[in-house]
Amino acid sequence: MIEPILTIVVPCYNEEAVLPKTFTELEQLLRELISEELVSDKSKILFVDDGSKDQTWNMIYKEGLRSPYIRGLKLARNVGHQNALIAGLMKAKDVSDCAVSIDADLQDDIRVIREFILKYREGCDIVFGVRKSRGTDTFFKRSTAQGFYRLMKKLGVDLIYNHADFRLMSKRALQELERFKEANFFLRGIVPLLGFRSDIVHYDRLERQAGETKYPLKKMLAFAFDGITSFSVSPIRFVLIVGLLSFLASLLFGGYFIALKFLGATQTGWTSLIISIWLIGGLQLIAIGVIGEYIGKIYKETKQRPKYIIDIDTMSLPIPRRHLLNSLGEDEPFRIDNKKVSETNQ
Repeated sequence: MIEPILTIVVPCYNEEAVLPKTFTELEQLLRELISEELVSDKSKILFVDDGSKDQTWNMIYKEGLRSPYIRGLKLARNVGHQNALIAGLMKAKDVSDCAVSIDADLQDDIRVIREFILKYREGCDIVFGVRKSRGTDTFFKRSTAQGFYRLMKKLGVDLIYNHADFRLMSKRALQELERFKEANFFLRGIVPLLGFRSDIVHYDRLERQAGETKYPLKKMLAFAFDGITSFSVSPIRFVLIVGLLSFLASLLFGGYFIALKFLGATQTGWTSLIISIWLIGGLQLIAIGVIGEYIGKIYKETKQRPKYIIDIDTMSLPIPRRHLLNSLGEDEPFRIDNKKVSETNQ
């Protein structure tokens, strides 16, 4: 069997603290896979810089000058983890037979990538990396994550339990993924929709080696809400049900107070009046907010703006000798423009 060309896609945002270890471990793994003839020697590791504010891109570029296996993709600005990952996968689609996505902190066990490749060679188009447990998480994070997966399941969204973005996708799967044009891209929900032959590889989550998590509570909640509203209209239906129940309750209380009036037992009470106003007003604001979220998503879809803009690409363009000779990488790297690049290796 011909060895497939593999691209390992690594989205990065302010990862200068962990990158040296990530470079070493991923390159060593790739060399082992090549020596075992599991993947082609044309395989690469593609680091996608998502508009980092530290030295992340400089480190990626300089490492690319040193290593024949490391390449970089610099986005013009920060577009978020999911869009940066999409940028890397779409670039990998053009130059490889399969792609593995993994975060730069290497908390996902890179050793199971070998199992990914074996299952790909057996005919799987998608291989999901699934955590065996959440023992390394805090109680709060573990509880909220499990609650999120349960909620998504009840809403009818097909998610792989305890799976994040550690997966292998074949070229065919990536080509079909490209057909999904929505601006509100939720990969964890879209990939299972492809329907190709898939399998699961379980692994133990590792401790973060350096740096800080890029998903604090605020971002996790926003990510979860975005996933829910991107794949389900249940929140709007829930608001409708609450509205109907409130209407029925108002009819019952209305009848009750009318009966009291005819019986002569009416009393004036500010407390019940204010509580009723606040309750109904709060429900109305919630309803408007939920509907507004969906309208906002429709607004984003109609504009059809690109998910990302590539500033520098060392994956598909050759690096001239003058750059290779400059070990410090101080020369200006290639930039993407409309002009034909005439500079080639000498």
